[in-house]
Amino acid sequence: MSGTDNAVGVEYTGVRELRGPLVVVEGVRGVGWDEFAAIVLDSGERRHGLVLEVDRDLAVVQVLEDTAGMDRTGTRIAFAGTPLRVPVGNGWLGRVCNGRGEPADGGPPVLGDVYAPVGGAPINPVRREPPNEPVLTGVGVVDVLTTLVRGQKLPVFSAAGLPHLELAVQIAAQATCGGEPFAVVFAGMGLTHADAAFVQDGLAARSAARELALLVNTADEPVIERLLTPRLALTIAEQLAFAEGRHVLVVMTDMTAYAEALREVSAARGEIPARRAYPGYLYSDLASLYERCGRIRGRPGSVTVLPVLTMPAGDITHPVPDLTGYITEGQIVLSAEVHASGTYPPVDLLASLSRLMRNGTGPERTRADHPSVAAQLIAALARSRQVRELADLIGQPALSPTDLRFLDLEDGFRHRFLAQGPDENRSLDASLDLAWEVLSTLPAGQLGMIPAELIDAHVPPRHKEPT
Repeated sequence: MSGTDNAVGVEYTGVRELRGPLVVVEGVRGVGWDEFAAIVLDSGERRHGLVLEVDRDLAVVQVLEDTAGMDRTGTRIAFAGTPLRVPVGNGWLGRVCNGRGEPADGGPPVLGDVYAPVGGAPINPVRREPPNEPVLTGVGVVDVLTTLVRGQKLPVFSAAGLPHLELAVQIAAQATCGGEPFAVVFAGMGLTHADAAFVQDGLAARSAARELALLVNTADEPVIERLLTPRLALTIAEQLAFAEGRHVLVVMTDMTAYAEALREVSAARGEIPARRAYPGYLYSDLASLYERCGRIRGRPGSVTVLPVLTMPAGDITHPVPDLTGYITEGQIVLSAEVHASGTYPPVDLLASLSRLMRNGTGPERTRADHPSVAAQLIAALARSRQVRELADLIGQPALSPTDLRFLDLEDGFRHRFLAQGPDENRSLDASLDLAWEVLSTLPAGQLGMIPAELIDAHVPPRHKEPT
């Protein structure tokens, strides 16, 4: 692995069993859970592993490069006595590596003066600083209506065929923190080669500016690597944030591929399955990743996490999105219906929310009118949906003039505000001005959630009739 700092000791040759990505070694002494292992094949090839389980003199080791081509005889395994550690620091910025941290850009191994354990640990709640400043993504619907806050974990829920990867790349390419030191760590898991090339092309400018660390695990690479990729990404991000003083956005896609890898390893270990054959510890495993984000009191920087996951068959009650929803602070939900209409990004706003949005918007953070405009627009869209359902029942001619205005607002929202090019970096001011333009479809009497002075400043006189 790239620049790992894991010295090895006694070598063991007692390989009892090769089971999928696992090696069962017998006759071991003093070996602990999560310990790093160096594996040497009879051919001289070197592989790497982590200890999953220890039972008396037996150790179960997951091989990061998989066990293909390995033989029980002639394989030597040495344990380092410490967990897997990798170099951390600015050396990762501008680099493209595989899911194990090995260079994939033709450059030298990533080196550093500081090494950190890949396993990491969640931030102590006592030391957490409440998130209260925005990360602006350049995507209008996200910045205005589901604002991402520094230190937040805000997942994107999608389904097969929807442009979640395009949205993830767009956010990773455009995100900023108002001129403060910033970096992106992008972790791709189970990507096709075409998707991996798309990610690299889309983030090339940010990589050239040395503001990006890119880790890519492709679908034909070992499944075990997918379990390491997000942990490595978070380890890199923690050093950049809490030691180097950067605000770091970690984009992880696809977390469903990660959960599938966890299920495969669990099955290979012979564990008793839980919901949908996922291991019973899926919740705690996901939490061990997501809870590594945040801000630490007295430390510079922040780690913000944007996990992307596809819901099998679009089922939001599937274990992966279901458990993710319990851990994270909101969600951005993509809609097949909106996508079918040709609108990008196809966000279902009424199914989406950012629970920390109020902490990161308003005066001195975004704009004074931001919270009330967002609340009013969401309320108006909820009313528009009700009117649309009523029109389906009684017909549009039977609607009142005000109800017809709400239908106009829904159309204006989708075609003028929501619709945005995948390469369009829209400023927050421009997005809020578009939101006002959409709200101006309604008479002033229907804008009860916005202070009168803001309406006077932003709504044209011809739209200020009271009802």
